[in-house]
Amino acid sequence: MPTSDGLQYRFIPNPFFKLTMIALILLIVVLIQIRPAVLAFEPVHYGREVLPILAANCFSCHGPDEKNRKAGLRLDVEADAKAKRRSGFAIAPGQPEKSLILTRLTSTDPDAVMPPASSHKQVSPAQIEIIRRWIAEGAPWGRHWSFEPVVRPALTDSKRLPIDALVSAKLAEKGLALRPTAAPHALVRRLYLDVIGLPPTPEMADAFAKNPSPVAYEKIVDELLAKPQFGEHWARMWLDLARYADTKGYEKDLGRTIWPYRDWVVNALNADMPLNQFTTEQLAGDLLPKPSDERLARQLLIATAFHRNTMTNDEGGTDNEEFRVAAVKDRVDTTMQVWMGLTMGCAKCHTHKYDPISHNDYYSFFALFNQTEDADLYTDAPTLEMISPEDEAERKRLQANIDRLNQALTALDEAANKAKEAGEKIWRAAPIKAATSRDGATLTPQPDNAINVSGKNPPDDAYTVTLTLGAGTHTALRLEVLPEKTANGEWAVGRDGGTANAVLSEISAELLSGTAAQRLRLIAPRADFAEANGPVTNALDDNERTGWSVLSRSHEPHEAIFTFAEPLQLASETQLRVTLLQQAGDNKTMRRFRLATAAANPGSLPLLQPSPELRKLRDEVTAAYKAQKTFNDNLVRLPYMRELAADKQRTTKIHLRGNFLEQGEAVQPNVPAAFGKLPANAPRNRLGVAEWLVSKDNPLTPRVWANRVWARLFGIGIVETEEDFGAQGSAPTNPELLDWLAAEYRDNGWSLKKLIKTIVLSETYKQASDTTAALRESDPRNLLQSRGARFRLSAEAIRDQALAVSGLLSSKMGGPPVMPPQPAGLWRSTYNGKAWIDAEGEDRFRRGLYTYLKRTTPYPSMTTFDSGSGEVCQIRRIRTNTPLQSLVTLNDPVYLESAAALARRMVTDAATPNARAARGLRLALIRPLRAGEGVPLLALQKDAEKSFVAAPEKADALLKSARATVPTGVSKAAFAAWIVTANAILNLDEFLSRN
Repeated sequence: MPTSDGLQYRFIPNPFFKLTMIALILLIVVLIQIRPAVLAFEPVHYGREVLPILAANCFSCHGPDEKNRKAGLRLDVEADAKAKRRSGFAIAPGQPEKSLILTRLTSTDPDAVMPPASSHKQVSPAQIEIIRRWIAEGAPWGRHWSFEPVVRPALTDSKRLPIDALVSAKLAEKGLALRPTAAPHALVRRLYLDVIGLPPTPEMADAFAKNPSPVAYEKIVDELLAKPQFGEHWARMWLDLARYADTKGYEKDLGRTIWPYRDWVVNALNADMPLNQFTTEQLAGDLLPKPSDERLARQLLIATAFHRNTMTNDEGGTDNEEFRVAAVKDRVDTTMQVWMGLTMGCAKCHTHKYDPISHNDYYSFFALFNQTEDADLYTDAPTLEMISPEDEAERKRLQANIDRLNQALTALDEAANKAKEAGEKIWRAAPIKAATSRDGATLTPQPDNAINVSGKNPPDDAYTVTLTLGAGTHTALRLEVLPEKTANGEWAVGRDGGTANAVLSEISAELLSGTAAQRLRLIAPRADFAEANGPVTNALDDNERTGWSVLSRSHEPHEAIFTFAEPLQLASETQLRVTLLQQAGDNKTMRRFRLATAAANPGSLPLLQPSPELRKLRDEVTAAYKAQKTFNDNLVRLPYMRELAADKQRTTKIHLRGNFLEQGEAVQPNVPAAFGKLPANAPRNRLGVAEWLVSKDNPLTPRVWANRVWARLFGIGIVETEEDFGAQGSAPTNPELLDWLAAEYRDNGWSLKKLIKTIVLSETYKQASDTTAALRESDPRNLLQSRGARFRLSAEAIRDQALAVSGLLSSKMGGPPVMPPQPAGLWRSTYNGKAWIDAEGEDRFRRGLYTYLKRTTPYPSMTTFDSGSGEVCQIRRIRTNTPLQSLVTLNDPVYLESAAALARRMVTDAATPNARAARGLRLALIRPLRAGEGVPLLALQKDAEKSFVAAPEKADALLKSARATVPTGVSKAAFAAWIVTANAILNLDEFLSRN
C-alpha cells in the first residue's frame, strides 16, 4: 500500500485476526444491550461539575472581584465568558476547538498555559475533558448547584423508603447494595448515642434483641426523642455554631453569664421548636410583638443572646467602636455560615473571589445587624435580669431594710446637723467663681456652696475649682465628700455604680494674682475615715497611683482637713484655685463635694465625728447596702439584643479594605442580590433577615440544615464541607438524596425530631458497620453510605458515656456551668483573677455540655477531642486521632474516677473474676460477649494485682487519685487492679467508637 511519502507497506495476514474481530464485535453487542450507559455519557451539569473547576482554578483572576480581574475577562458571567474578544471566544458553545479556554488549559507554553505556574494550581486531564464535553454540548449555563431551587426528586422504587431508594440507586452505580441490618445490640447502642448522646443499659439492649421488630425499634426511637437528654445532646451541635462560651474572650477574658441561653437552646430542642421559629427568635426575638405573658416575653429576649455570644474586649485603652464593629461582622459571617453555608466573611475586605457576594453586598447585609445597642461595654449592656420569684422577694426585703434604716438615719442626721451648726461657724464657705472638669463632666455649684457633678462620666478626672477668699487669715482647707442618692435609690459619694467609692489621688492649691499662680504647700492631712490601704496622706504624696479611699463607708459623708504650711494673710479678696485629681479609674470620682477654709488654729479644728448611736446606724446602713450589692452582683444578667431607637440609628458605610476607620459610600440595608430579595413586607432589619433565611424561596437553608443533621448521624455530610456550600465547597455525593431530605425537612414544618426519625428508621441508617476489602476499595470513606457509619465519639459523648456506664453521671439539667477537675495552673491569666475550683458532689459528674468554657483556656480534655474554644463559629469538628487522646482517657481524673466506679460495679455485681470481667465489658460494650473476650482482662488484673502486692504504696496512690473506696472483702491491691482493668475497658476502641 503506497503512502504519500512514497513508502510501501506490506500487509502480513495474522491467523488470529479474524477470531479477534469476531470477539470484539460480540463484546460490543453485549455492552450495547446490557450497559448502554458505558458507551454514552450523561450530559455535563454546569453547577455540579464545571463551575467548581472554574471557581477553584480561574475565578481568582477572572471572577467577581473587579480589583483583581485580569485581561478584563469574566468567566463567572455567561455573557462575558461567551462574548467575542479580539483574539476569539473564551468559550465558543459547541466548538471546543475554537474555545480559547481549552487552548490555554492544554498549552505547553509556560507563558500561555492557564492557570499560570505561579498560582500553584493545575487542572487535571479529567477536568479538562469535562470542560471540553460541556462546551461540545453547547456550554449550557446555570447557577451553582446549591443556589438552584430545591426540587423533590421523583422516586421510582416505591417498595423502599425514599432514603433507601436514593442511596441504593447511587450504590448500584458502583455495583454495590445496602448491607444487612446491624445486630440488635449494636443498633440500639448506635441509636441511643446518636439521639441522646448516652448509651443504653445492657438490659435495655437485651429487651430489644428479644424483639427486634420494626415496631419495637420505632417505639424506642419515639421514646428517645421524647427524653430531655435529647435536647442536651443536640444542643452541643448548636452551641458550637453559636460560638457559645462562658467568658468574653480577648486579653482579659473575663466571665460572662450566658448559661440561661444554653438552657433556652436545650428546652427549644426538646420542644421540637420548628427551625423557622428557632431562627426568628434567636435573630430577632426582641423585634417580635411582645407577648402578654411576661415569661414568654423574657424567653424571646433570652433567645437573642445567640448573637451576644460574640467576644468583647475589656482591655484598657481599646477602641470600643472597633470591637463593636468586629462583633457585628462576626454576626454577619456567622449568620451566613450557619444558615446558608456561605463564606460571607471573605467579602468584608473585597468582593468574594468565588461566590456572587460583592463588597457592597457585605455591608448592605452588615447594615441589617448594625442597629443594636450593645457597644463592647464592660457591663455587656444591655442585659436582662434572670430573677426568680424567690429572688424578687429577697430583693424587696433588702430594699425595705435599707429604707427603714435610711429613715432612721435621716432623723439622726438632722439632729446631728443642728448640733453641728455652732461648730460650723469656724468654717467659711468661699464663693465659687468657676468649677470645671478636665474630662468633660459638668460641675454645678449649689446654694449651699456644694458642687454637684453630672453628665459625662469619664473613668478618671480632675476637678478644678476657683474660690474667692475674703480678706483675713486662712489656716486650713477642708474638703467634704458628700453622698448623693443615685438612680437606683442608693446613697453614694462616688460616680462608680459598682462600689459607690470615690478616690482622691492628689489635692493641690494655688493662690492667683492676675495671670500668676503661686503654688501653696499643704501639710498635716487628717480625715474622719480612710481605708487602711488608702490613707488621706496619699493625697499629698505626689503619686497619682495612690489616693484617699473611703470604700467601705462610701454611702456616708466624709471630710478631710489640709493645713496651709504658711497661713494665708490676705489684705483683700483673692482667688484660690484648688485641683482635685482623681486617677483611680473605673469612675471612682466624686459626685458631690464642698470646699471651705478656716482661720482657727488647725490643731483645734474638729473632724466630723458622729455620735455612737449615729455611727452604729451608719454602719448598719453600710452593711445593708453591702448585702444589697452582694445580692445584685450575684443576680444572673444575660446579655441580649436590643434595637436602637429610631432617632439613634446608625448610617452604614462600606469599610474600604475592611478597615472600619476608612469608610466609603453609604449603603442601604439589604440581603445579597444573588440570593433573592427580602420577602414582601419584611422589615429591613434582623427580623427581615430571619424571614428571608427560612422562606420557601431560599434553597440553601434547608440543604445546609438537612446536610448538617445527616453529618451528625453518619459522621460526614452528603456535602462534606458543611461550612461551604459555595463554589469552593465539596460537591454532594448524592444530590438527589440531599434535595429529598431538604424538601422533607422544609415541607414538614422544619421539625428536627421528624427529620431525625425519618433518617434513623431507614435501612441505610440501620446497616451493619463491618466492612470488606471490596467496600473499602469502592467506597473507602463511606461517602455513599455503603455500610453503617463508624466513627469516634465526640468529646462530650466520650466523657458522658464513661460517667454513665460507671454509674456516676448526674442527671441534673441546666443552671450555671460547672468546673470538673483540670490540670492546675491553666488559669494563670494576667488580668483575670478568677480561679478554677474543682467541683464536688454531683456537679463534678455533670454532662460535658455544662462544663465551664473559658475562651483563652478551654477545658483541655474536650479540646483534645476536637471541641472548640467558642471564639468563633465552629461549623463542624474535624476528627483527629492523636496519642494525646489516649493519655486523656487513661489519666484524666474523670476517667480515673469513672474507672474506679466501674470497678466497684464489677466487684459488687459479680463474685468471680470471670464474671466481674464479663460484667465490666457488658456495661461498656452493651452487646453479649464472645467466647474468650474476658481472658486478656483477667490476665491484666492478675498482673496488676501482683504489682500492687509487691508495691502497696502504688495501690494507695492509685486509689487516692481515683478517689476510690475499697469494697468490703476486697484487698487494696486487688481493687486497685480492678480499677486498672476497668480503665482498660473504658479505653477499648469499640467503647470510644460509635458503630
